[in-house]
Amino acid sequence: MIALIRALWAYRGFILGSVKREFQSKYRNSLLGAAWTILNPLAMILVYTVIFAEVMRSRLPGVDNSFGYSIYLCAGVLTWGYFAEIVGRGQNVFLDNANLLKKLSFPRLCLPVIIIGGATLNFAIIFGLFAVFLVISGNFPGLSFLAVFPLLLILILFSIGLGITLGVLNVFFRDVGHFFSIFITFWFWLTPIVYPVGALNENVRAILAWNPMASLIFAFQDIFVSGKWPQWQALWPISLLAIVLCMVGLRLFRRHAGEMVDEL
Repeated sequence: MIALIRALWAYRGFILGSVKREFQSKYRNSLLGAAWTILNPLAMILVYTVIFAEVMRSRLPGVDNSFGYSIYLCAGVLTWGYFAEIVGRGQNVFLDNANLLKKLSFPRLCLPVIIIGGATLNFAIIFGLFAVFLVISGNFPGLSFLAVFPLLLILILFSIGLGITLGVLNVFFRDVGHFFSIFITFWFWLTPIVYPVGALNENVRAILAWNPMASLIFAFQDIFVSGKWPQWQALWPISLLAIVLCMVGLRLFRRHAGEMVDEL
């Protein structure tokens, strides 16, 4: 592990440069350039606020706040979007960089780190705007906001562990990527993001207990909607699963790194 960290540190210029190039390439030929990174999420937050807080007058059970449902929805959607971007790019990371892997010699795990860097940059911009909205609307959660950072660490570990595992398998079995693209759609709707968990019956709630993302989404929603600290004991399963997935992903990568290049 120490050797791996040293190798990644030695190629930090390559990693940072790749993240920068990816970010710039998205808006290279647009008139407004990087301004779209602010306009797109800002439009999303405004739509959620206007539609759900003003037009639909949606309410959450036990939450007496006109912005309650909008904040609930934004907290879930932003968190899920971060997770989906890392996993989605992770499952194709080795396929998308096949030419790079075959022509250059560098620590292959730089690629997952680049994915994390790019996704985190995008998320930081969107999340920063969301935080500004909370402050302006008078709904900033206070000190419990600090709990966001350990939650994000758990989310990153879980996402990249799952992404690397799927990425290695996808090189040898291309159906893995196609299957997961369908599966993640069902996974989204089986996670209480759009609807409150209180709207479900007890049998369905028991099934949600097996959804590793549900407890993490709950934690973010508790912080932003109610200003509560997360129930840390409920996060142990996904934390352990994240560590296991990272170990499995690294082991698969190390055992099949040479075979992957031949397969690509």
